[in-house]
Amino acid sequence: MIRIDKLLKSTLVLLSLMASFFAHSANKLDGVRIWAAPESTRIVFDLSKTPDYTYFNLTGPYRLVVDLKGTSTAFNLSKLANNSKLVKKVRISKPPSKGTLRLVIDLVKPVKASLFALPPTSPYGNRLVVDLDDSGSSSASKQSQPSQSKQQLRDVIVAIDAGHGGDDPGSIGPTGIYEKTVVLQIAKKVEAKINATPGMRAVMTRTGDYFVNLNKRSEIARNSKADLLVSIHADAFTSPQPRGASVWVLSMRRANSEIGRWLEHKEKHSELLGGAGEIIQNTDNEQYLAMTLLDMSMDRSMAISHNIADDVLSHLGKVTKLHKHKPESASFGVLKSPDIPSILVETGFISNHKEERLLSQRDHQNNIAKAVQKGVLRYFESNPPVNSLMASKGSIKHSVRKGESLSVIAHKYQVTVSSIKKANNLKSNNIRIGQKLAIPRA
Repeated sequence: MIRIDKLLKSTLVLLSLMASFFAHSANKLDGVRIWAAPESTRIVFDLSKTPDYTYFNLTGPYRLVVDLKGTSTAFNLSKLANNSKLVKKVRISKPPSKGTLRLVIDLVKPVKASLFALPPTSPYGNRLVVDLDDSGSSSASKQSQPSQSKQQLRDVIVAIDAGHGGDDPGSIGPTGIYEKTVVLQIAKKVEAKINATPGMRAVMTRTGDYFVNLNKRSEIARNSKADLLVSIHADAFTSPQPRGASVWVLSMRRANSEIGRWLEHKEKHSELLGGAGEIIQNTDNEQYLAMTLLDMSMDRSMAISHNIADDVLSHLGKVTKLHKHKPESASFGVLKSPDIPSILVETGFISNHKEERLLSQRDHQNNIAKAVQKGVLRYFESNPPVNSLMASKGSIKHSVRKGESLSVIAHKYQVTVSSIKKANNLKSNNIRIGQKLAIPRA
């Protein structure tokens, strides 16, 4: 009996040790990806399970050490692609205890680091995200601001936002084309056409394949003193049938269509893909959003956004099929800046075989970009900002829209009906849709 008891105890100890061993090796590091932006770098560790981690900084030389408890890996870090200006390399170091995987990120300089875990979101599984920020030392957005001391009259500034990027591919077409790739190509073409327009200048929220947090996109536009934010995307839906371009403006309520509700859901999905570090860690975001919604300037921005959306749609309809002929509304985070008029251009349905093919063609991309530029230009020619080069070119031109009367137009520009009639030699108050009116200076 004593011998059997000893045998049972030995067996239990062995099983306990085996359980402990397997528990320590329960998680696996399957891959590492580095996404470099001009002022930051994101490192993503792909894991089989939710990470249990700690981290600390070291100096002389600068390093960020990350300990992953109960984790093992067979991944070869020496073959890791790295285009970052902040990271020298990522390597494995001697662990502090058995079952812990110690990763060391060798840094070029001291940077601000934030770490957070993300749950599985197709096509990715569990992730540990490391964001390295160097924006405190230099700012591209500040460098991009126009020099007011050199010229009194300024350009109209258009911030162009290529959706998704980096860890967030956006929608994926039937043949595997990523939305993030297509929209960056189109956005760069819009940028070139805006910059070639006298009196206008473009600022990009991202210029390469990296993810920019939604709050950061608005911040780049604001720091550049943008008059407009244009976010470029490619639509997708659960079935391949829908097709056509559309333009979206902010809705304070739910989306006004089934596809709008799908897109709202997709944006939340994208925020998880790209990483929601600032939202997870910043407890003031709820308060900031409340203040944003209460800001009275939102009303003006939304009205301007709707007018610009109309102009862009009218030009898009000349070069591609439209999904909707009127601006649609949905609650998109990138459009929620209260002080900057913002529109979101869905260039077509990448989930549709024909449009996926079109969206990857240079000529079609050029046509889309030209239509966006023409629509934006049309609005700002009619409504040039004060102290802009466009405003100095003479009287404002207004194209009459459906439902507008002379009194409505006069109220919009803060002038009298009689002054508009005098400037246009009108004998009566009758006007027609599409008629061009010269608006006198107030």
